[in-house]
Amino acid sequence: MPLRTDYCGALRAEDVGREVSVCGWVASRREHGEHLAFVDVRDHTGIIQCVVDGAHDLRSEYVVRVTGTLRRRPGGTENPQLPTGQVELGDCTVEILNTAEPPPFPVTDRTEADETVRLRHRYVDLRRDRMQRNLRLRAKVNSALRGAMEAQGFVEIETPMLIASTPEGARDFVVPARLAPGNFYALPQSPQLFKQLLMVGGADRYFQIARCLRDEDLRADRQFEFMQLDAEMAFAEQEDVLAAISAAIADVAEAVTGTRPAEIPRMTWAEADDRFGTDKPDTRFGMDLVDVGEVLAGTEFRAFAEAGAVKGIRVAGRGDATRSELDRLTDRAKSLGAAGLVWMRVREGGTVESPVAKFLADDELAGLVGALGAAPGDLMLFVAGERRLANKVLGLLRLDLGRPPVSEGPHDFLWVVDFPLFEGVGDDGRPIPAHHPFTMPHPEDIDRLESDPLSVRSQAYDLVLNGWELGSGSVRIHRAELQQRIFSLLGIAPEDAQSRFGFLLDAFRYGAPPHAGFAFGLDRLVAILAGEDNIREVIAFPKTQSGADPLTGAPTPISEKQLAELGLKLLPPKT
Repeated sequence: MPLRTDYCGALRAEDVGREVSVCGWVASRREHGEHLAFVDVRDHTGIIQCVVDGAHDLRSEYVVRVTGTLRRRPGGTENPQLPTGQVELGDCTVEILNTAEPPPFPVTDRTEADETVRLRHRYVDLRRDRMQRNLRLRAKVNSALRGAMEAQGFVEIETPMLIASTPEGARDFVVPARLAPGNFYALPQSPQLFKQLLMVGGADRYFQIARCLRDEDLRADRQFEFMQLDAEMAFAEQEDVLAAISAAIADVAEAVTGTRPAEIPRMTWAEADDRFGTDKPDTRFGMDLVDVGEVLAGTEFRAFAEAGAVKGIRVAGRGDATRSELDRLTDRAKSLGAAGLVWMRVREGGTVESPVAKFLADDELAGLVGALGAAPGDLMLFVAGERRLANKVLGLLRLDLGRPPVSEGPHDFLWVVDFPLFEGVGDDGRPIPAHHPFTMPHPEDIDRLESDPLSVRSQAYDLVLNGWELGSGSVRIHRAELQQRIFSLLGIAPEDAQSRFGFLLDAFRYGAPPHAGFAFGLDRLVAILAGEDNIREVIAFPKTQSGADPLTGAPTPISEKQLAELGLKLLPPKT
């Protein structure tokens, strides 16, 4: 006979009268008289109340098997908060499968234990309903993604974890090679080069739920190791990739929420920067950035007249902000690089209160109110300066003042397209690539590569959800002559390119098809769908923000013997 016949949370009124066996952990015990006790037994599906007659030493988190007859609870004792609240197990026999020490914190979703304590005892933390829901939601996302990609003809192919170090923006994690002393493998920051090689190899449509590793500072949406949906398509253009990924995302959202999202809207990078001051705009709320340059075209207020741009935002209903609050906003703007912040309160009748109101004409003040659509009781904030800086500062203030939690609905997906090919000019006078150097320029802009490189758009695209960048992709350069033009612009000599990217460039000599791809972070997608603001809550065994693993103690020193085997010697610690 199996240890259990049913899961704790699956029992319902229609099961009344059956003899069942459940297994799980003791969630609570309540004494009722001298020999009777109500014992709640919990597994990953929920809780069932067991009425135990007789003396049993049952303590919190003991592992038990309970066999009994399912019956309705007596009238007035039902618990509408539980799916099993109409029934209970009676005539119970209890088998203690294992004892347990008192847990370091209550195994409930209301626990207020410090995160380090939770991660140190993650095996206990994972028993909580919230963590069980998150892990199973993550599994549902993975399953839906696999089904969606396979339905579109993609083939799942694994790529290596021990590779050569290649420049991809973040620091590599490196692994010493015992059989080749003094040499190192790198752990992949992404399967980027391998998936392009698969296109050369005729795989046609590849995908992988890939583990990626990057040695970078951790935060709410970033871990050293993370999972991404990685995909590449041969004989494909940008529209093909966006269609395939949009379909997969729609399948995932429908599997988790029961509702299929509408077609994902698009926005150019230039529009995103102009309206929201960022390339990953949170479109769940308004407060768009407004250019008020025309209103102030003839102003005599020097701070505005001499600026490259003046942008403003309307903060609805915040005209009652105190002076100390406004001072904090001004300090915040300065910390972000602005020379200052101009604030204006809109009063009854449309009049404007501001320290700079006396420097502006009445028609200018009225024009600012009209341009921002402000009403009495609203607050207007303005930043003057170089356009990109004004956008950045106001974009961050917009998030500070209006952004709901990332995990709060609705789920606003957005494609951001037409990124710049280059993000600026380096100290050597050469353009700096905004993505990797294999990104295809926009076909309409290729003629300006040498004459005006900063105006060239790329065929790169990002997927954004509620202001989090889920992932990015691009059409790849597959022709040698165009690739060499890009390398020349970047100051990468042929011999340097060969040493850095030789195995990919060599492969391209043997017939590389046009190809394009995309990758997005599964941890971020799952966190938002699960209603979490931190990806650590949807990862079974994450690291802390400092990069430590309280459960295993990693990172830890290794022995002198291991160092010797690897041909390594440690420098003395810095003092």
